[in-house]
Amino acid sequence: MTLLDGKKTSEQIKAEIAEEVASINSQGGKTPHLAAILVGHDGASETYVNSKVKDCAQVGFRSSLLRFEDSITEEELLKVVEEVNDDEDVDGLIVQLPLPNHISVQKVTERIRPEKDVDGFHPENVGRMVKGLPAYISATPYGIVQLLDRYQIETSGKHCVVIGRSDIVGTPMSILMARKSSPGNCTVTLCHSRTKDIKAMTLQADIIIAALGIPEFLKGDMVKSGAVVIDVGITRVPDPTKKRGYALKGDVDFEQVAPKCSYITPVPGGVGPMTRASLLWNTLQSAKKAFYLTESVS
Repeated sequence: MTLLDGKKTSEQIKAEIAEEVASINSQGGKTPHLAAILVGHDGASETYVNSKVKDCAQVGFRSSLLRFEDSITEEELLKVVEEVNDDEDVDGLIVQLPLPNHISVQKVTERIRPEKDVDGFHPENVGRMVKGLPAYISATPYGIVQLLDRYQIETSGKHCVVIGRSDIVGTPMSILMARKSSPGNCTVTLCHSRTKDIKAMTLQADIIIAALGIPEFLKGDMVKSGAVVIDVGITRVPDPTKKRGYALKGDVDFEQVAPKCSYITPVPGGVGPMTRASLLWNTLQSAKKAFYLTESVS
């Protein structure tokens, strides 16, 4: 069994990005600039956004953090998005989720210009991904693809089971794994809350991507020997033995599943760092105006 070390791999990617940014700067080019909008004081969101700011500094990006109280109206927030859209110095814009209930995530997502949508959530970017056109791909699925690629895991002709159908992870992941590309060329089964006998599906899988948000859902008897298992989940579970009072658990019962795998991601230190690295990669492409100029890709 080999651990898929997302932390180590993401550091390699960030080093490559930093090298390219240094080269751009030495030639008098524009420093990539990522702007983040944070509404309210959700603890997990605060931590995640602060990590993104640190990541930007590490690779030589500029970053801007725009903070607002959760009392901000939908109209006011949409106006802020428009202002950042119009700021030519900003290459990438992310709006940290979740948002307060009175604000439509769909309206905010669709208001971000596709060429600045480095989260890859805008319908235009999703559509371009489906068509195989250059696009910003949602950071978690793209990070997983990069992890598979850098560990040279063969995917062509394999059966991939994705558990979870969210717009952010499960659905785009299923499309990426089925695409005519490398990694890709899988036969994909997308399982969800209405799937009957998920165990029968996962036992057929060469590759399992668990992204449903239920701690330790995938058990040892649900995985065949030699499978590749990617654990997207990360949930805080109360644990009085820990100093912070909780433990981080993935969607996979690691102790049961790991001995049966050829490759498996840990939690934490697997998919999470790759997600952050992919966001940086998307921002770099935006600064280079790499997308929305090419009509097709092979």
